[in-house]
Amino acid sequence: MHTESMTMHPFDQALALEHSDLQAGLFTGATTPDYWNMVGPFGGTTAALLMQALLRHPERLGEPIALTVNYAAAIVAGPFEIRATPVRTNRSTQHWTLEIRQPDAEGRPQLNTTATAVTALRRDTWGATDLPMPAVPAPEAVERMSIGPKAVAWIAQYEMRPVSGSIPTQWDGRGDHSETRLWLRDAQPRALDFASLTAMSDIFYPRVWLRRATVVPAGTVSITTYFHCTAAQLAEVGTGHLLGRATGQQFAQGFFDQSAQLWSQAGQLLATSNQIVYYKE
Repeated sequence: MHTESMTMHPFDQALALEHSDLQAGLFTGATTPDYWNMVGPFGGTTAALLMQALLRHPERLGEPIALTVNYAAAIVAGPFEIRATPVRTNRSTQHWTLEIRQPDAEGRPQLNTTATAVTALRRDTWGATDLPMPAVPAPEAVERMSIGPKAVAWIAQYEMRPVSGSIPTQWDGRGDHSETRLWLRDAQPRALDFASLTAMSDIFYPRVWLRRATVVPAGTVSITTYFHCTAAQLAEVGTGHLLGRATGQQFAQGFFDQSAQLWSQAGQLLATSNQIVYYKE
């Protein structure tokens, strides 16, 4: 094993991509076990891979402001291909389509993830926040959540300190709300960037589990993350904690939507996300 791979952060290993010189928007990579989630990679890692391809594209204009990821099929262990295409470039915004494909049993590429993204050149303007960070105890005053089962390896890659709305300890069907507040950061220190922020916006377990206090099959179908910060502002956060809040909104006919917010410890709103999730009885 190369010394570089031994010292590389597990998240950076999961995001390692090879860039084709023949076609600017084509990248190849392979799954890693560190961020595995039952039957495939943690969905946040998949979204982060798409973000990583976007960030590395030589034609990118500005920084990310939005990313929507649609999980058409589970990614299986092994190699994959990412294609990132700038479909429209304006004076200050750029619009993208992205895809992840993997070979099937006969070696034919099969589409399993699609995405769209918008990057932009930000400028100095008036600003305000109508969604202030909730008042919560400091991270050091909150107990760290224990590591989950081996089949959910990705949980061990994060330090999570639930303030409220922790995963139920009694699955008795008596849930009465769907809000979770928690402090989080990489378990192994790593400076925050757009890729890691993308992954963290999908860090919350399915809201239906908390709302019902019942374990049911559930999985994200589509997630959109909006970025309210620059790379320089993320660099200021460094390896510090983020405060995350997530809540469900409507549960009906096998699908629910959940919204989430991520603030820096200094109180800056960094990202918001919305996703639609399927569930079964």
